Formats: sequence, C-alpha cells, structure tokens
Amino acid sequence: MNRAKARVLIAPVLVLAGAGFALLMPAQSAADESAPRPGLASSLQLDSQAANDLQRAIDAHDYVTAEKLLIAEIERDPHSPRAARLLNYAGTVYFANQDYLNAAVAWKKSEAIAPLDAKLRFSLAMAYIRLSRPDWARALLESLARENEADALYPYWLGRLDYDGHFYPAAIKHFQRAIELDPKLARAYDNLGLCYYYQNQNDLAVANFQKAIELESGLPHPSPWPYLNLGITQQFLNQLPASEKSIREALRLDPGFAKAHFQLGTVLEDKGEAEAALAELKEAARLDPAYPEPHMAMARIYHKIGREAAAKEEVKIYLRLHPHSTP
Repeated sequence: MNRAKARVLIAPVLVLAGAGFALLMPAQSAADESAPRPGLASSLQLDSQAANDLQRAIDAHDYVTAEKLLIAEIERDPHSPRAARLLNYAGTVYFANQDYLNAAVAWKKSEAIAPLDAKLRFSLAMAYIRLSRPDWARALLESLARENEADALYPYWLGRLDYDGHFYPAAIKHFQRAIELDPKLARAYDNLGLCYYYQNQNDLAVANFQKAIELESGLPHPSPWPYLNLGITQQFLNQLPASEKSIREALRLDPGFAKAHFQLGTVLEDKGEAEAALAELKEAARLDPAYPEPHMAMARIYHKIGREAAAKEEVKIYLRLHPHSTP
C-alpha cells in the first residue's frame, strides 16, 4: 500500500479520536419479552403421529421441519377455524426461527379467519419492528394500549418506538406513563434515562439508571444494561473511575457482553491505559465478529502509540464491516 492510500485509511482514526465516538448509546437497553414461544403440539388437534413429529421438531429447534409439518396441515382446510389455530402456532415457529416476514404473514392470514388475541397482536407488532415497519407496529400498540389501559407493556413499547425514532420528549411521556402503571418496571427507568441523556439532562439520566439498577438487583437475573448506560453517562461526564466500576459490574453480570467490553476499552483508553484498552476491544471483537466499532477504536489507539500497520489493518476491517462509512 502506498503512503497516500495509507493516509486515507488513517483519516477516520484522526476524525474519530474524540470521546464522542465511544459514547454512542446502545439502541436496546433491556431484555425483550417479545419472542413468543411455540406451545404444545398436542393443543392443535393433530393426529397422534403428526403431533409427536411436530413436538420433536420443536423440542430440537428444528423449525424448518416444524414449518413444513404445519403448512401441510394448514393446506388441508386453509380457511377453517382449525387453520387459524395452526397459523397462529406457525407464526410463533417462524418468529422463533427469526423469519419475521413469514411470522407476520401467518398471523395476518389467521386474523382474516378470526381475531387475534392481545398476546398475538403484540407479537405481530414485534415482528413489524424487526421488519423495520414501526408505523405498522405503532398502530397495533396504540390499539392495544387503548384496550388495556392498565397494562404498562404497551406505553413502554410506544416509548421504545419514539426512542428509536429520536423523538425523545414523546418517548419520555410514554416511559413515564409505563412507570405510573408499573413502578417496578426497571427497563422503563433505563430507557427514560437514555432519553434524558440525549436531552443533555445528565442528572436525571443518572438517577433513572440508578433506579433501574436498584429494581434489577432484586431479580433472579439482573440486566447489565443499566450499568452499561450509567457507565457511558459517567464517561461522558469525565467520571472515569466511576464509569469503569459501572461497566465492570455490567461485565460481572454478563461476561460475554460485547458492547460492555467495547465501552470499557474506551474508558481505559481515556485513562491512558492503552494495552488494557486494546485487550478489552479485542475481546469485544472476538465476542461479536460483526461489530465494527471495536476495530475503529483499536485503530485509533494503534495510531496514537505509533503502530501504523496495525492501525491500517483495523481500519480496513472496520470498513469491511461498515461498508457505507467514508474514510
């Protein structure tokens, strides 16, 4: 590679050397309950052989075989009430197989025969979100919220849609409503903190992350996300020892949390601990090979410490994983 090309590849490292690159808040901040699980095949009025075959496929997570079995049954009488039940079940199988388009199609076909219950309508909204159709999801969630005024789930997800769309004041109102309905909903506090962070109301952001941490601490499997989000905010406020402590707590809860390893790497970089930072960034890249940001951060550090060949290699990996970036 000639020197001119090398300078082009290193340019992003210089542009992104500031802390702002490391402080992009994750878009998802809590575990979702949005994946419906296939029920027992014995509930579908199949003959014993078909029910046993379907249950074995579901238990083995052999969703393709399960889908084929269900399609064959549905095609026997595709417009009957029984077909609606089979389509509902098929939707959950497609969803479990991350085939969100066919999940949505199955549920819409079922809905043409008989109304979906609230649980499946919610699952359909989650499929729409994964299909990048938040407008369709919003219509369903708004309808569910009107019909179930005491359920915090629906304003919470309406808040998530507004958060993802960067409509932070609207998202704040939805999360506050969810908290009114369920004061123990930790992830609503966590997402409320994210909104305040982006509104530059950092004291409120920290208070809500801490409340989420307090509520999560009483759960069997606390989420690492509030600790990570708190650590990111503390890093932004240049509270580096506190930030490192928060992020290490996130990693104690989930040692395989690639985003937390990445963020800890950037904190250690800010503290001037280049080798320790590189170790964390390498771990983030190992845990999530499709994650581009650790490679750019490593390139930046390598450039700072004079390891230009390593820096150029990391920039190339970043650009391969993030092909729409401009050097």
